Amino acid sequence: MWPEIRMKFISCFLKTWLCLIWLPFLFWSYLAAASGFQESNQENQDLRNKAPRVFIDCRHCDLNYIKTEIPFVNFVWDRKEADVHILITTQPTGAGGTEYTISFLGQGNYAKNNYFLTYSSNKTSTEAEIRAGYTRLIKMGLMPYLAQTPLAEYCSISFRQVPSPTEVTDPWNFWVFGLSIGGRFEGESKRKTDSFNFNLSANRVTPELKIRLGFNANFDERKYIYSNNTIISTTESENFSGLAVKSLNGHWSIGAYLNLASSVYNNIKFSFNPAPAIEFNVFPYSESTRRELRFLYRVGLNAVTYREETIYLKTAENLWSESLSATLELKEPWGSWEASILGSHYFHDFDKNRLRLSSSLYFRIFKGLAISLNGRYERVRDQLSLRRGEATLEEVLLRRTQLATSYEYSLSFNINYTFGSIFSNVVNPRFGDRGR
Repeated sequence: MWPEIRMKFISCFLKTWLCLIWLPFLFWSYLAAASGFQESNQENQDLRNKAPRVFIDCRHCDLNYIKTEIPFVNFVWDRKEADVHILITTQPTGAGGTEYTISFLGQGNYAKNNYFLTYSSNKTSTEAEIRAGYTRLIKMGLMPYLAQTPLAEYCSISFRQVPSPTEVTDPWNFWVFGLSIGGRFEGESKRKTDSFNFNLSANRVTPELKIRLGFNANFDERKYIYSNNTIISTTESENFSGLAVKSLNGHWSIGAYLNLASSVYNNIKFSFNPAPAIEFNVFPYSESTRRELRFLYRVGLNAVTYREETIYLKTAENLWSESLSATLELKEPWGSWEASILGSHYFHDFDKNRLRLSSSLYFRIFKGLAISLNGRYERVRDQLSLRRGEATLEEVLLRRTQLATSYEYSLSFNINYTFGSIFSNVVNPRFGDRGR
């Protein structure tokens, strides 16, 4: 019995001794680790606070991907809170891709750091390749701003081996072709719709010459059953458009349009419309991604054969016309604005004319509040192809024929207000962007 009691006493003594010796050591080790963690966490927080604040101004970019790939800056949703305003504008390239102009606009302490980079995607580039391309340039463009902060100590530069410069040999001679065929079929017990479309394009764009050719055909048949009546509505149209533009210098261009068309809705059996043109851009074309003020004049022949006799008792006619348009496009940190005015008339009768006004505005009024407006108005005096006679109720409701009008207009607007935290670094893709 005593040996057992003695062994238990010794075991208890050893456990107590170990606790007295090691518990303080473990406790102080924990405090040291916790203190180190807090110091490390505080250091990381200090670095985060000193990172540049960045506002990405791009309507067609994958912002979640950008935030995930560039975690070393603070993204904000209001440009006035940013140290760097990144304005990304796009324009199509001759090969069918898109050129991204990435402008870095410094603000506050970085006000003098302004420059831009460009990235061009191919027509065959996937969405993943495109977003990786412009995100890589955004990273590069942020380095000069990052170099002015304590985060520069944690940056490194790597260089990928690139092929030696060689002369580009293009077996297609810069021609890009496109072909699409589509259809839509839908119906109910008393309604059926069949539609087909065909599109063919051929484009060649170089700095000196731009050629765009396109053909499209559309066929639509709709069938309605009401009581004992069956109504069948059929519309079709074909159109060929061609454009050739020669660059003269940084402000002037000359070219020509060619349009061939046929349309049931417009009562046109066949139309032939060649039109030479000349354009002047007040700003150099090299600045087209940020601003343009273009004046375009064209004069041409309209040779038309009508499907049915028109209200002017014509079945065919050859007429000359001219048009002049002015277009202003601005893309600035405060938003973007586009406005255009176009006037045209026929030479045989100046009363047969058309005036078109259009404008598009996206404007940030103040912190968090933005408004977008789109409007178009046309004063119409040149509907020479209107079919003689009254349109039936079926033709009006099914939009099978063009109706006489003195004007056309459209207007849309949107007001958006955002408030709350200015930071937007967090990305959470669960359940999709809209939670469905």
